[in-house]
Amino acid sequence: MTGVVARLLEGRPRDLGGFSVRRVLPAGRQQTVGPFIFFDHMGPATFSDGGGVDVRPHPHIGLATVTYLFAGEFMHRDSLGTAQLIRPGDVNWMVAGRGIVHSERTPAEARRVAGGAAIHGIQTWVALPKDLEEIEPSFEHHPAPTLPEIRAPGVTLRLIAGAAFGQCAPTSVYSPMFYLAATLEPGAAVELPGEYAERAAYVVDGEVEVVGERHGVGRMVLFEADVPASVRALTPATLMLLGGAPLDGPRHIWWNFVSSSLDRVERAKLDWDEQRFAAVPGDDERIPLPDR
Repeated sequence: MTGVVARLLEGRPRDLGGFSVRRVLPAGRQQTVGPFIFFDHMGPATFSDGGGVDVRPHPHIGLATVTYLFAGEFMHRDSLGTAQLIRPGDVNWMVAGRGIVHSERTPAEARRVAGGAAIHGIQTWVALPKDLEEIEPSFEHHPAPTLPEIRAPGVTLRLIAGAAFGQCAPTSVYSPMFYLAATLEPGAAVELPGEYAERAAYVVDGEVEVVGERHGVGRMVLFEADVPASVRALTPATLMLLGGAPLDGPRHIWWNFVSSSLDRVERAKLDWDEQRFAAVPGDDERIPLPDR
């Protein structure tokens, strides 16, 4: 492992009750890649007997969440009054800022599908810059056809957020970043944007090669700065390409709270415990504060 590869991260299994995820970020001393501070690979999984994902209302501060699906669908509800179905290829971008509460559930119609409801996707958190951590919460939904596509021989890229290859996604970002979903045919290669200091590729499906080394599902390859970086598919492959400018300092992460201030995290704990966060219309359950 030489040349452009700086580090390898392996997704760690996490059981979320009924389905598992691979958690890649944060990972020990590797807290972030650009502004990306959390990265979960959900599934692929199929639920039987009418089951599905039921993430009850829970709070966030100091970040933006990004949901991107390959299979299945979620109904997103939040304390702003949003009720938005997300399907594969769409983007849900939720800015928590000073505080928001949301839930994600498999809709009833999907639970009745023959063979069971499916789920496969990526959920990430993007840490907000220090001076914007307390902005007003907001939510955006961008259907798949509104996202820029970039094509090259054997390669299709969908720009989820930020800017890359001369294109800008409609998502409202707050720091220099890029986030792409890539599909590659066997033998095809994709080069990562060179203008960002921190860059990574995550293998969602298939096998790829970087500097002569094979990488499979669940591995994130981090690249050195200021050096051309590319990934070649050995099989049909799906990747997430991500990165951006380095975050403006470390963050405290506790449960669903992210902040540059430990005192702010403590205040958010108390606010949730004492039910001072806004409720989610249409979803009156809640996840209690974890044992401290």
